Amino acid sequence: MENQEQQEFYPMPRIGDQAPDFTAMTTKGQIKFSDYAKDKWVVMFSHPADFTPVCTTEMSGFATRKKEFDELNTELVGLSIDSIHAHLGWVSNVKEKTGVYFDFPIIADLDMSVAKKYGMLQPNEHETAAVRAVFFIDPAKKIRLIMYYPLNVGRNMDEILRALKALQVSDEHKVALPLDWTPGQQVIVPPPKTLEEMEARNKETGIDRIDFYLSKKDLKL
Repeated sequence: MENQEQQEFYPMPRIGDQAPDFTAMTTKGQIKFSDYAKDKWVVMFSHPADFTPVCTTEMSGFATRKKEFDELNTELVGLSIDSIHAHLGWVSNVKEKTGVYFDFPIIADLDMSVAKKYGMLQPNEHETAAVRAVFFIDPAKKIRLIMYYPLNVGRNMDEILRALKALQVSDEHKVALPLDWTPGQQVIVPPPKTLEEMEARNKETGIDRIDFYLSKKDLKL
């Protein structure tokens, strides 16, 4: 019963769900998420607390590679269960000490309302600090991919960008991406669904056929 109550109190959004809406104050002013970043992707990520070492390295990673997200038509949104004043102080401190500027909105979630909606609070890890979650949200505000990391393990920025590119390529070209795919490598074409399609696939040119159900091709990006 206790576990069931916790699960209900800390909902876990799933891939394919509409991203829960919210209105929140951020370091860039107040945002209503359903109206935010129209026609853009959003990568929303939580960190446990301001002025902490692992979080500082991660936020710096997002900041220094923000241009890459911009080029992918993607907005960044951070979150922690800290006040707006703590956020501003942390942003200022990191800029002063390292020259890195967190030029994206960071949600001040003192009442934990956003963290609860997104399942960022996981009691077996911590009751009042958000785990390191990453939500990939498409322009229709649908959740497309979710990553969770514990408090003591930092994320991999290369993988976050790789996954974002893979989602966008898959959407645009209606293909799947194999293990360890990176831009420039072959993609997987959808397998045939009928005998007629299977026969057509066997005659198709420009495709590297391993078998009728597994075929790859080059993709010009």
